[in-house]
Amino acid sequence: MWQARFFKTRSLTSRLVADGQVRVNAQRVVKPATMIKPGDVLTFPQAARVRVIKITALGLRRGSATEAQTLYVDLAPPEAELSRDAARVGPRPTKRDRRNIDAFHDDQGPET
Repeated sequence: MWQARFFKTRSLTSRLVADGQVRVNAQRVVKPATMIKPGDVLTFPQAARVRVIKITALGLRRGSATEAQTLYVDLAPPEAELSRDAARVGPRPTKRDRRNIDAFHDDQGPET
């Protein structure tokens, strides 16, 4: 998972596996040294979603992002991608934006 650039460091990947949050072919694994092979399906949490990937090749080193994308096939349905993008509202308001919003509400006066 580290070579395929799902996680930034090997220690983050090892901790995730040791905590039992990774499944290989629907079987929970807790040993970071668990051997995988092409054709295996990995399921693991990443950020706010659960990733399901099928291993197509094993990397010899940690290469570029485009090289890493050749190591797996994402099995997540396209609907999941759309719903995740639809849930985004926009950038978080800055302090200046919040002051402007508060000033606008103060100018409106009390509601009757």
